[in-house]
Amino acid sequence: MMLMRMVAVVLLFLLSGCWDNKDINHRSLPIAMGVSYNQGSYTIYLDIPSVTEDEEKIQIISDHGDSINEVIDHISMNMESQVDLLHLKVILVDKAFAKHGLSEGIASIIRSRYIAPKTMFVICDEPLDHFFQHIDASSTDDGTAIYDYFQKNAGWSPDIAYTPTWRIFRSIHSYTNDVVIPMIKSGDSTVIKSTGSAIMKNGKMVGKLTNEETLLYNVFNGVNTQGKIEVMGHATVQIVSSRIGNRSSLEQDQPRLRSTVHLKITVMDTRGNPSMVLIKKELQELVTREFMLLFQKVQKAGADVFGLGQHFRDDLTRPQLARWRTDYLPNMKVDLHVKTIVRNTGNLKARK
Repeated sequence: MMLMRMVAVVLLFLLSGCWDNKDINHRSLPIAMGVSYNQGSYTIYLDIPSVTEDEEKIQIISDHGDSINEVIDHISMNMESQVDLLHLKVILVDKAFAKHGLSEGIASIIRSRYIAPKTMFVICDEPLDHFFQHIDASSTDDGTAIYDYFQKNAGWSPDIAYTPTWRIFRSIHSYTNDVVIPMIKSGDSTVIKSTGSAIMKNGKMVGKLTNEETLLYNVFNGVNTQGKIEVMGHATVQIVSSRIGNRSSLEQDQPRLRSTVHLKITVMDTRGNPSMVLIKKELQELVTREFMLLFQKVQKAGADVFGLGQHFRDDLTRPQLARWRTDYLPNMKVDLHVKTIVRNTGNLKARK
């Protein structure tokens, strides 16, 4: 009998772990969070869907303080429900914050563990208060437009970068790996408009890519883009798949990389009845030329957004890797070759 009582007492303590759980009806689940930075002060914007039996709408809540966690706690304190960021889908920061540096903000997000590391990270190309006002005014449903915009099975486009928070955290603490972050603003006839991608170096914005350059960035990184490219006015082709092979060498302290990009394409339309040989030749020349211009841009910015330094980690010591962006990347030579396979021509008949 005494043994059974002891077992009951132990089970009482073991099975009481849910005493502090809160019902979902008493929690606020933001879809997007905006973070604005100005002279050491943070302003936070939360996009919270509000769904009832009668209507679906969003609620935009903002507050400011000395740290991100402080502002979130203050918002939660003043609401009738607890703010739960575990299901947050998108984090937006303004351009001033990106140029100042994201190191402290990213470290706070990762260490708090209140926000999932896979949360999408975006830079807003306009003041955040104006952007969220536009989102609020344009919302006709449950306010998930910004979430759907970056979902690959919904509104994501191959001209847009896809950067989760954990990649930014990794790049800040890496000698040989930087990232690009998508940039958006309020749309004129649409809710959201893409304005390109930000080139990040050690967590700071140092340049910008156009949407067309972002497409090439995705192709080089092997992202299954399904993007479309105009070929010298003769045709429009769609990239079905891409892969890349790299061979690196270090010659007299000068890094060299020979890269071969394999593209499978589908011809969408043609103008002037060009041959497949001409389309492939012009596409290869176009991709090679545009990529070299893109590489020169990021090389000048000193940002290794392609992670090319990863190929030389076995050739360089750790002190040398620490100087990769300053001593080696500016002198790096890339020899790019593009090979194209036309998978099919759709419903078009073209000359061989």
